[in-house]
Amino acid sequence: MAKGDKFYFENFYETSLILKSAAEYLTECLKDFEETKIEKMLLKMHELEHSADKKHHAMNEALIKAFVTPVDREDLDLLSVRLDDVADKLEEVLQKFYVYDIKTIRPDAILFAEKLVDVCDLVSKMMDEFKAFKKSKKIRELIIEINSAEEECDRLFLESMRNLTKEGGDVLELMSWRKIYECLEACADACEHVGNCVGSVIMKNT
Repeated sequence: MAKGDKFYFENFYETSLILKSAAEYLTECLKDFEETKIEKMLLKMHELEHSADKKHHAMNEALIKAFVTPVDREDLDLLSVRLDDVADKLEEVLQKFYVYDIKTIRPDAILFAEKLVDVCDLVSKMMDEFKAFKKSKKIRELIIEINSAEEECDRLFLESMRNLTKEGGDVLELMSWRKIYECLEACADACEHVGNCVGSVIMKNT
């Protein structure tokens, strides 16, 4: 790897670690949920999201100044955007609990958050391999694993939505949880988009 290329791959990997931390924090918040502490939770989650934003801005600055990049600068920019999207969506999940004034947490929401930790862990492993994507024997397997994890989240989304319908109850609460589940699914989709973006880079450059 050329010395000047190191920044790009380190930036992506460090961002992916922030995403994993954000997913872990979301899970922690849901497991030990106290509605009186939601604003404090939001502040900490925003700090994580802001850290990812800073990585994205640093990538933009580097791409603007760079004469030569390890792969097409458009692909590097898109991958940075995709990673930042995951952070945004993880923060949005917690914001939904605040906006809809959720009092208690449904068990399947905790399970969903735990699955997001798993998929974010796969993303971080993939981004660690990305620096040597032309030689890596693991990176393609990790992309497939991310896609499979996203499919598991899709199945959980369907089950969670079905359970809402079967249980019935207060209409406003049902609508609120529907939005929360949609947001959780969007997090998994965003992780899959990162994997697809890496796959596209590999296809173009090997």
